[in-house]
Amino acid sequence: MKIIILGAGQVGYSLANHLVAEINNDITVVDKDTELLRNLQEHLDLRTVIGHASHPHVLFKAGAEDADMLIAVTNSDETNMIACQIAHTVFHTPTKIARVRESDYLNHDEIFGGTNGLAVDVHISPEQLVTHYIQSLIDYPDALQVLDFAGGKVQLVAVKAFYGGPLVGHALRDIQDYLPNIETRIAAMFRRNKSIIPEGDTVVEVDDEIFFVAATQNIRTVMATLRELDRPCKRIMIVGGGNIGTRLALSLEKKYHVKLIEKNVERTEIISEILHKTIVLQGDAADEDLLREENIDETDIFCAITNDDQINILSAMLAKRMGARKVMALINRPAYVDLIESSTIDIAISPQQATIGTLLAHIRQGDVAVVHSLRRGAAEAIEAIAHGDTKSSKVVGRRIEQIKLPKGTTIDAIVRGEQVIMAHHDTVIESDDHVILFLADKKHILAVERLFQVGVMFL
Repeated sequence: MKIIILGAGQVGYSLANHLVAEINNDITVVDKDTELLRNLQEHLDLRTVIGHASHPHVLFKAGAEDADMLIAVTNSDETNMIACQIAHTVFHTPTKIARVRESDYLNHDEIFGGTNGLAVDVHISPEQLVTHYIQSLIDYPDALQVLDFAGGKVQLVAVKAFYGGPLVGHALRDIQDYLPNIETRIAAMFRRNKSIIPEGDTVVEVDDEIFFVAATQNIRTVMATLRELDRPCKRIMIVGGGNIGTRLALSLEKKYHVKLIEKNVERTEIISEILHKTIVLQGDAADEDLLREENIDETDIFCAITNDDQINILSAMLAKRMGARKVMALINRPAYVDLIESSTIDIAISPQQATIGTLLAHIRQGDVAVVHSLRRGAAEAIEAIAHGDTKSSKVVGRRIEQIKLPKGTTIDAIVRGEQVIMAHHDTVIESDDHVILFLADKKHILAVERLFQVGVMFL
């Protein structure tokens, strides 16, 4: 697939890194910053073009005439939207995706698509995606990751096995002894950062990172087999009153006691008008006296989500030292993420990872509804929709044990209408099933996509 990426920032770089590693992708990246483009070419096998992303002659130079897809992820909403319109009008590019941050644009659906709207086929909002992701982590404070499939009917959850968890020290097959009326699938396990195949006789050890799939209403019950669950969260402290911080506070304040710390005086006043129940504080989140006065030692979750990685890291580490139960930090630099999670910070949130999955869902071939990038992009979980019949499809009408899945790939759940089915070796896939798969190695994604592509006879 020939893809043009506009913008070589963190999201553009992460996306290019994902796509270059896959076979049959021809990637070109456009940016005004020569240093960013030089860095890209030093690390990745792709083509770069210097210039303004929405200028027709720059898009022509980038190969827009025969591109399959244009993905506009520059720092400017306006540039992204105009670039999509020009790609459509001048070059007839089939698929145009734009990153749009400003909520004022997002509140008007008529701007995108339709007869009179801009020619943006898909618009994504990183702030909305990150807000939803953080809220899921707050709703499940014992989880490392919480990912939705099939409109929220099924979730994939990563949890670290703790000493004292009922299943720790026991084989995976014993999980049914603790969950006699609930079905779940262990999709993957990582021990000391290495993937191990979850078999029935695999014994769970302390600190194993376990990804399991279950119907959403059963998630907490399954988690309780791997660790003693903490008490429910009540008090949340947010650092940073930007778009993400404000959105998050607005979504949480109906359910939790929320405090928000913002350093900028003018921004503090604006936030105070937007939020209803949240206590808005003007000050420095790295100020020990302020944190002590606001009872940091009674805070259940401390969430540092400013646009400055260093402030997020330092304030989260300080909050943990002063008694906050769980701390999260938004980290923009991918190189920092692994380093931070091995420190006192419980969860490092990568906005790139939250955004990449949504982009990949629109890039994948076959009918792929959802993509979640896992473990810094090394693994993926996808929701693919089965189409066709036994003649035109490699999966429809077949038992799971008959499907030739790549190594390290598992089918873990199927959503059929409103029914959630945990996958077994003899489960038969039907047309229109939403199939949730885990790929321990994303290099097999092309083979999985081919499995769900419909043959010519069906067309």
